[in-house]
Amino acid sequence: MNAPDPAGAAPLADERERIAEACRTLQREKLVVGTAGNVSVRVGDLVAISPSGLDYTTMRADDVGVHRLDGSPVAAPLKPSSEFPLHLAVYADRPDVAAIVHTHGVASTALSTVVDEVPASHYYTAMFGGPLRVAPYARFGSDALARSAVAALADRTGALLGNHGALTLGPSIEKALELVAYLEYVCDLHLRALATGLPVRTLPAEEIAAVAEALGGYGQSRGGDGGGA
Repeated sequence: MNAPDPAGAAPLADERERIAEACRTLQREKLVVGTAGNVSVRVGDLVAISPSGLDYTTMRADDVGVHRLDGSPVAAPLKPSSEFPLHLAVYADRPDVAAIVHTHGVASTALSTVVDEVPASHYYTAMFGGPLRVAPYARFGSDALARSAVAALADRTGALLGNHGALTLGPSIEKALELVAYLEYVCDLHLRALATGLPVRTLPAEEIAAVAEALGGYGQSRGGDGGGA
């Protein structure tokens, strides 16, 4: 900790600013309580991650630390999030991932206390690669939690942490943050369906795979060709 940048200037300045803004967004959307949750971005061999226990409303870009993939600091004025070991474990296992968002949303956390997996009760499940697994409970910041999170995230872009919260992954911080809203929607919908006491209809794996393919070309932007569905 408290290590200066060898080049004399803080690296990943843009990523640090985006992390601070993402943390404020999570708080504004009530996806975290207090200083809970965390956000990180990987660029090459460096990881920028939100600091531990800092009020998001006062967080600045230069509060966000930068570390190497082995955990050693490059420019870290404050202690990193207690879930730093989890972030490092995911990055080590998933070279396709460039950003991780950890939330304590009410719907996802509530559902993590009653199920071992969130089935495909809505086609948005396809956005995560299939049913959302729930990692067994382990204490925050522990190696056990890091290991169980990596297992739950295998071939997925989202997972729940038992009696704890949720994780989303993406090729960018914007994509990982976007997935948070969809994950909460899927979890809230499933909770409400369970509350009826009626059997919850789920979609077969082949339909989820087909939806995932269709969603890959969905959307459009002004001034260019857009896919659609």
